Amino acid sequence: MRRLTALRVAVLGTLMLASTLFAAQPAAAGYAHFVLDANTGKVLASENADTLNHPASLTKMMTLYMTFEAIRSGRIGWETRIPMTKRAAHVIPLKLGVRAGQSLTVREAVLGMIVLSANDAAETMCDYLAGSGDCGSMLTRKARQLGMTRTTFRNGSGLPDARQVTTARDMARLGVSLIRDYPSEYRLFSTRAFSFRGRGIHGHNRLMYRYHGMDGIKTGYTNASGFNIVTAVNDGGRRVIGVVMGGRTAGARDAKMAALLNATMPTAMARRDAAPAPAPIKQAPQVAVVREPTPEPQREEAKVASLGSVPLPSSRYATTGKPAEQAKASAKQAADEDDGNDEDVAQATAAALASEEPNPDNMSSDPDTLWQVQIATAKSEDDARGILEKARGKAGSSLNGAMNFAQAAGGGVYRARFIGFNSRQTAETACRALKAKSFSCQVISGNG
Repeated sequence: MRRLTALRVAVLGTLMLASTLFAAQPAAAGYAHFVLDANTGKVLASENADTLNHPASLTKMMTLYMTFEAIRSGRIGWETRIPMTKRAAHVIPLKLGVRAGQSLTVREAVLGMIVLSANDAAETMCDYLAGSGDCGSMLTRKARQLGMTRTTFRNGSGLPDARQVTTARDMARLGVSLIRDYPSEYRLFSTRAFSFRGRGIHGHNRLMYRYHGMDGIKTGYTNASGFNIVTAVNDGGRRVIGVVMGGRTAGARDAKMAALLNATMPTAMARRDAAPAPAPIKQAPQVAVVREPTPEPQREEAKVASLGSVPLPSSRYATTGKPAEQAKASAKQAADEDDGNDEDVAQATAAALASEEPNPDNMSSDPDTLWQVQIATAKSEDDARGILEKARGKAGSSLNGAMNFAQAAGGGVYRARFIGFNSRQTAETACRALKAKSFSCQVISGNG
């Protein structure tokens, strides 16, 4: 009996050690991509698809999957009120700004996650669904059920945690699962804007608005992850899921994704029951931004094909090879020309967990955050963001721990500010660095 007990202890210890070693595998902002034909399960392009990376806000795709599951099961409804927990209310922006103890509806939380990538909405929804359990463990269990064997979630938003890891292949599995299991709810991923308690909330997945047939899904960024995106394109019965992780900039990531789609969409198989494909449209020579859709700033839904049984990606599928050299060249050229205006989460930074670099997933929606440095005013929000991106690129480490913030000041003018400095001294240091690069600046308090 003693021998048996000792053997059990030894085996248990070995298993625990193996588990610890696996969980401790490092992840880095390494480049990876994965493109899947969702109609056949065939891998159309793949590079570093099983390398561990941090998901950043792609995590919200799983929180949304669990939310849709709860709605379908009748556990919650679209108008169910979800209390904002104290922990969720104090996460780093972007966020809807609901105070602890107040509540928001499931619909508001879902749209907040999809359009704004609101961290407070994601965290409080995940806490609510987990009940007395742990949010990250709940999401990880669901990931395993979906075949995401290399993914571990630690929170519902994607805010930095060294233990929160995934792969490009696993993110493609999650994208396909959302479309396959919840096709009606998936339509919300094409939402461009919504009204939240008198405020207009606008999205920032600009590639979706420019690439023909793209109807979702999610972008993400932290220092540790680089620029990530999962996309879904439905064109003439061809349904393709694409993932790019570890992009250098938002523009470079979008250009790479567009180039991958350009190279692989023609090889995807069209569904026989799909509507006839539209007439071919000439593609721009530099980047695969095929056409500008008609602006619909308040649209909440877009038609999506009912996919029925969609094959999930498997490591057993062989890749058809890397995209064409011409597509690579177009992506590189577009990336070189990128001025950083493509995404308002582009260089958002703030203090996060000590195990991560201090850069959260999103830009602040709340100007009342510690000390601020204003560098300019502009005639549009995009222009203000562009100024901030250029300034950040030149000022370097002095802006670590600060977030980009474009704020309407009335009269059609937008302030370009860096916010979130933890002291006047750090804000003044950043201002001096900016002045050295020929940027004017002014240090103001968080309530300025």
